[in-house]
Amino acid sequence: QVQLVESGGGLVQAGGSLRLSCAASGRTFSMYTTAWFRQAPGKERAFVAAISWSGSRTVYPDSVKGRFTISRDNAKNTVYLQMNSLKPEDTAVYYCAAAPTRSWPVLLHEYKYWGQGTQVTVSS
Repeated sequence: QVQLVESGGGLVQAGGSLRLSCAASGRTFSMYTTAWFRQAPGKERAFVAAISWSGSRTVYPDSVKGRFTISRDNAKNTVYLQMNSLKPEDTAVYYCAAAPTRSWPVLLHEYKYWGQGTQVTVSS
């Protein structure tokens, strides 16, 4: 079993930056593909970024490409999301998710472990 705990959310002005962290328990986390998703009020959950177990591969949707960077430190069992040039439309609850696989890419249903989420609010 893997437990995920997100942190680093908060209130920031448009154009600002935040760094989210996802701390994981469990020795096998370093072998899992990990991703960030977000959900804004009244909207469906949306994919934000994913990183392979080794950190050698990443993928982003166009909405955040060039502004967000996902990274991981397997020695610390932690995945990060650096968010720059934030926009009001980035406001959402951000969730970390892990898929117990080394496959790439990973489909949504393969993400078995989810955190509780951290709120990010970007003011205009």
